[in-house]
Amino acid sequence: MPGLFIKEMPAEVHQKLKTRAAKNRRSMTKEALYLLEKALLEETPPPPDPPVPFQGKFLLNDEWIDQAKREGRA
Repeated sequence: MPGLFIKEMPAEVHQKLKTRAAKNRRSMTKEALYLLEKALLEETPPPPDPPVPFQGKFLLNDEWIDQAKREGRA
């Protein structure tokens, strides 16, 4: 299994991780892994690009749509 070595971790972050790990009865490594997994799994993908606006040669209006329906083009 791959490993991860964190260099130059701020002392405040180290202390918070140590405290949280003790509170949850985990090693610091297990707590860090838990937090990374939680953060990465909660990540939501960006929303899809909005559709491109209609660039046709005529305006789609209610009248045109109703006519198309009458002609069976629904």
